[in-house]
Amino acid sequence: MLGYISTRAKCRGRVSQGAVILGASEVGENTYIDVNTIIGYPSRDKLLLGKPSSLNQLDELSAGSRVGSNCIVRSGCVIYEDVELDDGVELGHGVLMRRGSRVARGARVGSGSQLDGEVYIGEEANVQSMVYLPHLTRVGKRVFIGPYTCVTNDRYPPSRKLVSVEIGDEAVIGAGVIILAGVRIGSGAVIAAGSIVVRDVAPEQLVMGAPARTVSDREKFEEKKRAYESG
Repeated sequence: MLGYISTRAKCRGRVSQGAVILGASEVGENTYIDVNTIIGYPSRDKLLLGKPSSLNQLDELSAGSRVGSNCIVRSGCVIYEDVELDDGVELGHGVLMRRGSRVARGARVGSGSQLDGEVYIGEEANVQSMVYLPHLTRVGKRVFIGPYTCVTNDRYPPSRKLVSVEIGDEAVIGAGVIILAGVRIGSGAVIAAGSIVVRDVAPEQLVMGAPARTVSDREKFEEKKRAYESG
């Protein structure tokens, strides 16, 4: 893949030869943009309207996106226009972020994960590989989301009413969890691996099962973790 940097882009970091930077995108200092990445890909409505046939035409359609300083964007990532990555954000390989997504300072998003619409990820959150976060999802600060977690935003698909899922600060979501549309997960809550969350989870509670039910609290979870780490 040949590289391309728009004449409208402002790139102060290191952009690999095989990267494509479209529109009025900005790349901050000490940021690394790996090969075979696209920054500022035009949204669907623009593609349908313009039907581009070259990188130059894609560039003309794109409003660009912003990548802060000290970020890492690994190979295969596609970042649509109107996406913002704050300073210190790190992306694995093949991450897809659609228009309107925001990732706050110091957060990490693992390989193959998707932010499929207007998604917000809070500071220092750790989203592992192959996680699916649909339009309207909000993730708080220092949240951990295990691999293959799937969040939904439609109670009766396909419908015309999409609703958000909100995950509170410092919550822990285990691997392979499914969270149904409209659920609120309280700050500090823990969701055990493989659970299906169909209703709100109170702060500091530990839930598990399908459907997930409260079995303990965060304090007991931390006690077990400390014992495991010291054993």
